[in-house]
Amino acid sequence: MDLITFRDRCLALPGTTEETPFGPDTLVFKVGGKVFAITGLGVFTGANLKCDPERAVELRERHAGITPGYHMNKRHWNTVAAGSDVPDSLFEELIGHSYALVAAALPRKVREGLG
Repeated sequence: MDLITFRDRCLALPGTTEETPFGPDTLVFKVGGKVFAITGLGVFTGANLKCDPERAVELRERHAGITPGYHMNKRHWNTVAAGSDVPDSLFEELIGHSYALVAAALPRKVREGLG
């Protein structure tokens, strides 16, 4: 996966916004004002994605390219490395999983407004 594909996948999800709150080198994707994906700009090395804690452990055991979230709560976030043993199809699924976890925790009125 490359940065353009990653960005397109994130922005295709309903209600997603793209911001740079941590400076011009870090791209953050949010739904309902809550972060679901973070990546660096420039050379795409991967992304931090929220993950169900039990699934996070399982994924880390099966894939060398999935590690505890860099600079994040390691129980709830994974860093998924681009160009690793993680197939693009799984990378895309994990983007959707992260989005779904964050969207499900939003207030009902906000969730309903997502479409």
